[in-house]
Amino acid sequence: MKILVFIKQVPNTHEVRVDPKTGTLIREGVPSIINPEDKNALELALQLKEQIKAHTIVATMGPSQAEWSLRESLAMGIDEAYLISDTAFAGSDTLATSLVLAAFAKKIGFDLILTGRQAIDGDTAQVGPEIAEHLQIPHVTYVEKAEFSGDFVKVQRALEDGYEIVKTKLPCLLACSKDLNIPRYMNMNDLFGCFKKTIQTLKLSDLFLKREDVGLTGSPTKVRKTFTKGPRKEGRKIELNPYESAEQIFIELQNRQLV
Repeated sequence: MKILVFIKQVPNTHEVRVDPKTGTLIREGVPSIINPEDKNALELALQLKEQIKAHTIVATMGPSQAEWSLRESLAMGIDEAYLISDTAFAGSDTLATSLVLAAFAKKIGFDLILTGRQAIDGDTAQVGPEIAEHLQIPHVTYVEKAEFSGDFVKVQRALEDGYEIVKTKLPCLLACSKDLNIPRYMNMNDLFGCFKKTIQTLKLSDLFLKREDVGLTGSPTKVRKTFTKGPRKEGRKIELNPYESAEQIFIELQNRQLV
């Protein structure tokens, strides 16, 4: 089985600040990490590598510094790594990004594609399903359990009020959630070995895409402004005994048509 894992290097959102004048993220001095749920996708790929001797490949679309996230993936045990990087890709929204990643998947070939449920910097959860649509393969999102048997996979996907069981045939794409597994740490042997492995870089011309279909020109959506939430208004304090307080709160909620 050939498993392709797409990851994204994102800023550590615990340390992100927003420029109040421009409304853009201040990335200087903010450490970059592998998107957390992408690590769950990496862990699933590594488990399948151990169980059925699958060949694992990791790829990311981004600038040259994203190579560090690929090195970390190799240090976890992934076999091959690719950096998809070109100035033409700058400003790509989810649609343009998914088009690039789907073109890469077609070029390299795959039996299974794994992604994280969503990225912590954009929170759209769109790229994974869009890749599958470009490739015209089945996809399952919010994956919290996966059992493979021959050419089929049975998946438990999370819902707001429970879960559902989905069975689909390979090739397919699974968008993995944090409840799927616990990602492993880098191991010492692969940590030293990851710097000896070659990371191949692919550009726009390698994927046979048109420049007008990617980047800002190929993106139908644009981010107009990024901002942080302002401080909350001072709340109303009720100082009664527990029973009277509960009754008063319930009446207040009824008056506001919240219950």
